[in-house]
Amino acid sequence: MTGQKVSISTTEMHTGGEPVRIVERGYPDIPGDTILAKRRFVRENLDHLRKFLMFEPRGHYDMYGVLPVEPDLAEADMAVLFMHNEGYSTMCGHATLALGRYAVDRGLVEIREPETIVNLQCPCGLVRVYVSVKDGKVGAVRFESVPGFAFALDKTVDTPEYGPVTLDIGYGGAFYALVSADQFGLDVRTSKVRDLADAAAIISNAVKAQVALIHPDDDDLAYLYGTILTDRQDEYSNVPSANICVFADAQVDRSPTGSGVTARIAVQHRRKQIALEQTRTFESVTGALFTGRAISETYVGDFKAVAVEVSGAAHYTGTATFTLEEDDLIGRGFMLQ
Repeated sequence: MTGQKVSISTTEMHTGGEPVRIVERGYPDIPGDTILAKRRFVRENLDHLRKFLMFEPRGHYDMYGVLPVEPDLAEADMAVLFMHNEGYSTMCGHATLALGRYAVDRGLVEIREPETIVNLQCPCGLVRVYVSVKDGKVGAVRFESVPGFAFALDKTVDTPEYGPVTLDIGYGGAFYALVSADQFGLDVRTSKVRDLADAAAIISNAVKAQVALIHPDDDDLAYLYGTILTDRQDEYSNVPSANICVFADAQVDRSPTGSGVTARIAVQHRRKQIALEQTRTFESVTGALFTGRAISETYVGDFKAVAVEVSGAAHYTGTATFTLEEDDLIGRGFMLQ
């Protein structure tokens, strides 16, 4: 970025405590015939701007961002790329909930009462977001995921720290390893977040090294995004099930994780622990709640899958314009761990 004038304006939101930094102005044009091509372009050519926004001194280790791009699907109202401390994810539920409210508030779609539909193109596909509107005011937000499926059940991976660990792998727009925290002597409600994050990172590294993931639609989707530690409460219940999602480079999600909820519901449905139209509630480390329910059955390639509806609430926290002085080498972005 030497010699370049950088000025990027954003709207700031959060969903369940998880940040959503939405870029509004200042990014260069992003070429590409498809959204996955655009994702590859920013990863290979504009990653310095991700670090500028996500890293310190403007962000932090667990910052999360949204980069709007031109959609390539005719039915899409808007298209976005998702950014975090490691790179660019294929789906993000907490940001999708925020973007539903944002799109209605900014007049990016025709507002209809009592519910406005926002067709959001994500790297994993088209996601329909439903925003309640009454007297012009936005209320609850929910989205229908791309189909989620169980990739592997009762898979065993070996770890030097814990020995053999049994887990499931689910897809909810991104792949997650799902494992109960009590296998590591931890509790997702009472253990220190650092201890939970360290255990999840160990599992993510083991799965990445030992399990070959495939996605029938595109090889760019076939990677492990993170590990979700759960309270093992997978049978249908009215009581919230607690989990913590640790994704990317050991980044801790403050929200219950929308794509993670989709993956958990898909695995629970595959195990016959939850039926269609049964609503489950999921709780994060901040106490934030998302609800999820499987609404229909389908297939993704040869995988039995379900469409999942996820609900939650997002809030605004401010606006910002971030700049860089030419001689500020540190200000280009750094990260302390």
